Amino acid sequence: MDSTASQQEPVEVPVSALAPEMLVALVESFVLREGTDYGPQEFTLEQKVREVIRQLERREARIVFDPETESITILPGRGPVI
Repeated sequence: MDSTASQQEPVEVPVSALAPEMLVALVESFVLREGTDYGPQEFTLEQKVREVIRQLERREARIVFDPETESITILPGRGPVI
């Protein structure tokens, strides 16, 4: 039997499917783990969260749930779900 047949594909989660407080908690978790260097300017957690939510609302970023690992992340753009 092919082992890939039982693998579930990652699923994009619409921003509108999450309650506002759940969206903020998800984005906070993402921002705190991502480790991006923002250069010489410092940004507060609140500023980072607002920016990521803005990107999600404009579909410049997307929320993806991976059923295999039971994890959720935020990916850039509208490309294929990885």
